Amino acid sequence: MVEATAPGCDDFTVYHCDPWVAPMDAATTRAAELANAKLMLRAAHRVPTVGGAGLVHLPVTTPRGQGWADQSFNHRRHLRSLLGGKPIDADVVHAHVGLPSGWAALRNARPDAKVFVTEHASYLETVLEDPEAVELYDLLLEGVTRFLVVGDTITEILKDRFPHRLDKIGRVPNPISFSEPRPEPVKDLVKWLYVGSLTERKRVTLLVEAFAQCHAEDPSLTLTLTGDGESRGPVVELIAELGLRDAVTLVGSIPHEQALQLMREHDLLVHASRYETFGMTIVEAAAAGLPLLVTRCGGPEKILAGIEDAAGELIPVEENPESISEGFRRLRARFLASGTDLRRTQAKLDSDYGYEAVAEAHYRLWFPDSP
Repeated sequence: MVEATAPGCDDFTVYHCDPWVAPMDAATTRAAELANAKLMLRAAHRVPTVGGAGLVHLPVTTPRGQGWADQSFNHRRHLRSLLGGKPIDADVVHAHVGLPSGWAALRNARPDAKVFVTEHASYLETVLEDPEAVELYDLLLEGVTRFLVVGDTITEILKDRFPHRLDKIGRVPNPISFSEPRPEPVKDLVKWLYVGSLTERKRVTLLVEAFAQCHAEDPSLTLTLTGDGESRGPVVELIAELGLRDAVTLVGSIPHEQALQLMREHDLLVHASRYETFGMTIVEAAAAGLPLLVTRCGGPEKILAGIEDAAGELIPVEENPESISEGFRRLRARFLASGTDLRRTQAKLDSDYGYEAVAEAHYRLWFPDSP
């Protein structure tokens, strides 16, 4: 978002509050926070980053297991300490995710500042299981100028939990760059790629089972899995059980730029999620020239409305690998018969989610009186 929006602003500073988590008792937590505050007075400084913006990196010492409300108070204190007790000197303050970052931004903004929050946390329902976090979230919604969401799933959660705050909620997507094409176009859907976390919600084990079915028909197929999570152990065991060690590669958690590079090196993005709030990955994959094999899990069908067949294949969320493997067979047959349309897909998604479109949407909110 910074790279897209910073060029249109006179001055743009990013405060990156980075949780540094460790097992700590109460006394150790207080001592670590005090030591960190003293260190940051000397160590924290503004450095250049994308879009002509400046970046200030702020470690936030965090005891393991800290609840969402306490994390929010913690981020607020750390940021206030870094600012020397003064508010953020900006007319517009925009935070990403409600808790903890939104709370820290709201409580450190000037009284006359416009405060915005973009919520795109796929774990929002988990946050709102905590009654104290729900109370804090309600106060956040009350205090901000506008509360932005990136997809229908989060919108529905907020409408259900905070119906009295609907006047604050709006929708602006995350920006995606379409400026880096792949070296060569995809010729066949041989090299599968999954980008995400290895969690139960992402149904990676089901994806591996579906890949095994397709690999049995075509041994040239490969699958690359990125990310980490609680499903990694079961995924590794399943790969061994199915005899896929030579065909499936796990690369673990990787930087965003490396994930984008992998997209330009593979032939097909595969996602079997149970639900997604927005699905930024599928837009990034389309921008990198990849056909898509993804589930109708909330975000994807909204993003690809009107270009489903051009972009790839959308499959239902079913608890069986056949729904995925059959979807792949249909897509591959259509792709080889020139039944997909990358240019049309990219043009539509760029107009909806490209840097220029999303930046303009933000500017209209931030600076409504500007020509």
